[in-house]
Amino acid sequence: MSTADVSPLAESPLAAGNWIELAEQVLAGHRLTREEGLAVLNADDGEVLALLDAAWRIRREHFGNQVQLYYLKNAQSGLCAEDCGYCSQNVKSTAGIDKYKLLNEDQILAGAKLAYESQARTYCIVTSGRGPTDKDIDHLSGVVRKIKDEYGLHICCCLGLMEERHTKKLAEAGVDRVNHNLNTSRSYYKNICTTHTFDDRLNTLRAVRESGMEVCCGIIAGMGEEYGDVVDLALELAQMKVESIPVNFLNAIAGTQLEGLQVLNPRFCLKVLCLFRMANPETEIRIAGGREINLRSMQAMGLYAANSLFVSDYLTTKGQKAEDDFAMIEDLGFKVVVGDHMSRELYEGRIQD
Repeated sequence: MSTADVSPLAESPLAAGNWIELAEQVLAGHRLTREEGLAVLNADDGEVLALLDAAWRIRREHFGNQVQLYYLKNAQSGLCAEDCGYCSQNVKSTAGIDKYKLLNEDQILAGAKLAYESQARTYCIVTSGRGPTDKDIDHLSGVVRKIKDEYGLHICCCLGLMEERHTKKLAEAGVDRVNHNLNTSRSYYKNICTTHTFDDRLNTLRAVRESGMEVCCGIIAGMGEEYGDVVDLALELAQMKVESIPVNFLNAIAGTQLEGLQVLNPRFCLKVLCLFRMANPETEIRIAGGREINLRSMQAMGLYAANSLFVSDYLTTKGQKAEDDFAMIEDLGFKVVVGDHMSRELYEGRIQD
């Protein structure tokens, strides 16, 4: 990641690391500026704890000590004609992944059962490809209705580019939220994908919103972008008022176009999480893909800014053991939110008030 975007705030209070003052301003209604966002990313590593303290004040005000868990199901893998350079399932990728068509009803329901047993609040159904067919939408709509009846889970679908006729059917079936990440800024998007555009993704997000569902949209940091690209996306998502932001950190999988790219370190990843919390104070911020390999021993610290995690595995890569995530949350003194907006203890009797 380039450091070309150096903050011009040499004379501002932020140059002296007055992050608490900035947090108080955000809590009072201040909207983070681009210059302030750049200052966060350019902060000295010695200020990371101060940044986390500031981000925690905002997170605590809106989410307390709660953590929401998400369980991901790769319902269709590979077989994609898009060329998103970060993805092991893209048409140019030579990564050794499983490839299969859309799972049947029983297989998707089995994933929902695992999500429920993992104390996940939200079950994320993800499919590869440019976008779903009408037949795919009908199939998934039927499965979603059964999941709602049997497990009462919050359902998020990530199905690629969609038109409003698709999103309306999903909403009618009971889908609560659709994930469709912008991943990077408008200006940098052409560097990571050429088979569709930033505006194509925005059109899908508009269709989701028009259909009455919540919008989940996030970033993949570490793809060679400038600091300004990260800030620009954080601010764009704030303008869009999305309900959930997954913050991914690049896992440069062998066989993808971005293989071998490693520009992140745990301190910078924490700064990115602080940036997104300050820019989106009331929005769910999720530490998503690449958490384990980029934050490493500092994963727990990320939850002072973020309030959500994926539990178990990702699309084509392994995640940390669920038991380790539970222990990490417990050690922080935090609680998991599961089910339909219900709070429940991690492992029965393990956490005491």
